[in-house]
Amino acid sequence: MKQSVLETTARALAAKGKGLLAADESFPTIKKRFEALGIVSTEETRRAYRELLFTTGGIEEFISGVILFDETIRQKAGDGRSFVEVLKGKGIIPGIKVDKGTVSMPGFPGEKITAGLDGLGERLAEYRDLGAGFAKWRAVITIGPGTPTRANIIANAHGLALYAALSQEAGLVPVVEPEVLMDGDHDITRCEEATEDALANLFSALRQYRVKLEGMLLKPNMVLPGKKSPLQSSVEEVAETTLRCLRKTVPAAVPGIMFLSGGQSPEQATLHLNAMNKMGPHPWEIGFSYARALQEPPMKTWKGSAANVAAAQIQFYHRARCNSEARFGKYSGQMESTA
Repeated sequence: MKQSVLETTARALAAKGKGLLAADESFPTIKKRFEALGIVSTEETRRAYRELLFTTGGIEEFISGVILFDETIRQKAGDGRSFVEVLKGKGIIPGIKVDKGTVSMPGFPGEKITAGLDGLGERLAEYRDLGAGFAKWRAVITIGPGTPTRANIIANAHGLALYAALSQEAGLVPVVEPEVLMDGDHDITRCEEATEDALANLFSALRQYRVKLEGMLLKPNMVLPGKKSPLQSSVEEVAETTLRCLRKTVPAAVPGIMFLSGGQSPEQATLHLNAMNKMGPHPWEIGFSYARALQEPPMKTWKGSAANVAAAQIQFYHRARCNSEARFGKYSGQMESTA
């Protein structure tokens, strides 16, 4: 019974034309983004901002699930409803970030592992009781001189797999996020090698931990050159390289691949998603799980002022709609002029 619920939820999250909103920024991350716009990060400003996003009219056409932060899943909208109730009222599935961020890997300078496995089973059960239908855990892989190392890739793969097994045991769909970072001057070939290595080891670990692939989603990076690389790639090359990497490593049993935007501009993330879907059909749904690529325009428009909420919601609706069109390979740059 539990497995069929997991499969149903995973398929609903990866539904055609839809994707995930990642609204799970940690306190330091959202503080940094707010301060860049002159917004003071307090519990109330964070609550008001998330309410702006969640109450935008019509987003349920494009957004299937929202990843929440621990603070956010416990907060309420101005009308007294919990954010979980607000989302469920729109037919959107609430989810929860359960990792506790990255820490340095002992003995491996420049490489990270993810904290949060201690007590995870109990926390997952609490989040399920609070109304979450899925969970998310992020691991980061760094490309640099001598990295990523075999030890780091294996450590992160096993952390992700254990988290996924615990999530399914708690009745929550695991969104598994191995992110090969864009930081650096590496070319797209180096990123492809690291991503293929990370995904191959991840799915080996998921099998070892008996994770049901039909009841999970993958949230990987797109295969991109480093931000500082002199060799930047075309939209088509990014799409072709990313799909080649996925076909080698991701079993068809996985219902959906929900890409992270990973430092791309909102338009870049949408263009790459669109190009991949135009190259279909694929064994899996090719979707999105974006934070900045959905939120940057509305956050800049809002600037912490209640007077700007309506204008910010128009921006958020527009970005969600653009990415929904990209899910069908029907996005065009002309859509940007209709914001």
